[in-house]
Amino acid sequence: MDLRDLRYFETIAELQHLGKATERLHRTQPALTSCIRRLEKECGAPLFERSGRGIRLTSAGVVLLNWARRMRFDVDDAIREIGDLGKGLIGHIRVGIVPTAAQFLLPVATRRLLEHAPDVTMRTVVALGDTLRPLLHSGEIDLMVGTEGMQEPGLTSELLSEDFIVVATSAKHPILKASPSLRDLTEHQWVLQPPGAPTRDWLDHTFDRKRLPRPRVQVESTMLILLPALIAETGLLSFISRHHLGKGSGLAEVPVKDAVMRRRLVVTYRANSYMPPVARLLISLLADARKG
Repeated sequence: MDLRDLRYFETIAELQHLGKATERLHRTQPALTSCIRRLEKECGAPLFERSGRGIRLTSAGVVLLNWARRMRFDVDDAIREIGDLGKGLIGHIRVGIVPTAAQFLLPVATRRLLEHAPDVTMRTVVALGDTLRPLLHSGEIDLMVGTEGMQEPGLTSELLSEDFIVVATSAKHPILKASPSLRDLTEHQWVLQPPGAPTRDWLDHTFDRKRLPRPRVQVESTMLILLPALIAETGLLSFISRHHLGKGSGLAEVPVKDAVMRRRLVVTYRANSYMPPVARLLISLLADARKG
C-alpha cells in the first residue's frame, strides 16, 4: 500500500466528506476517489458507504484506519529516532496538559529542561482531558499530562504526583473562624465549574451521599484559571487544587475532611511508540517539579 494513499484515507475518514477532504489536502475529488479505489482493490472490500450528504467507514474501513494510524506512527517514530541518533538532547516535543499541571508543574519542568537541552523546542496545548485524549490518539501530541482515568488500549500512563481538591475561600472569610461541617457549607454561595466537570460532579455527589442540598452556585465558570481570583475578590466558596493556596494567594482551605478529593496526575503516551530522550527527560522533570 502507498503511504500517501493511507494518509489521504485517514483525512477522508476523519472528515467523512470528500469535498471537505479536498480542501484540507489540496487535492481534487477525482484524485481522492482514485485513492479510495486503489485501497479498496488492495483490501478486497469497500471502505466507505454513503451516510446522508457524507460518507462513513465500513467495518473494513475501521480496521484499515487503525492500521493506517499504526503505520503512520511507526514511520514517524522511525524518522524521529534516526534523526535523534548522535544529536543527544535535541528535538521537538508536543505536550497536551491540563490547566492545573500547566500552571504549577510545567514552568519549573520547562526551565530545567532548557537548562539540560537549550536547543529543544516544545509546543503545548492546554485543555481538559476530553479534548487532549483524541489529540494523543491521532498523533497530534506526544504526551498528555492530566488526571488519572480509565486506561485505554494502546495508551500507557505513569504517575507524576498526587493532587488534592479542597474547599477554599478568601482568607478573611468568617467561616474559617469555626470548625465547619459539610452541612455548614450549604449555607454559603459558591463559584464552581459547570456540571460535567470531574471536580464539580465529585462535589455534588458528596453532598448527595450525605442527603444534603448541593452547593448553591452563584457564579459558574469554565475558566479554571479564573477561579482563584474570583474566590479572593468575592468571598465565595469554591473547590480547587491545594496548589492554589500558596503564600500570598489570599486564599485558605476550609477544613472539611469529607470534602477533600484526591486525584493523581499522570503522563500518558502511546504504548510501544518511540520516546525521544528529550521527552523522557521532560517526564522525569515533571515528576520532580513540585520539589521546586
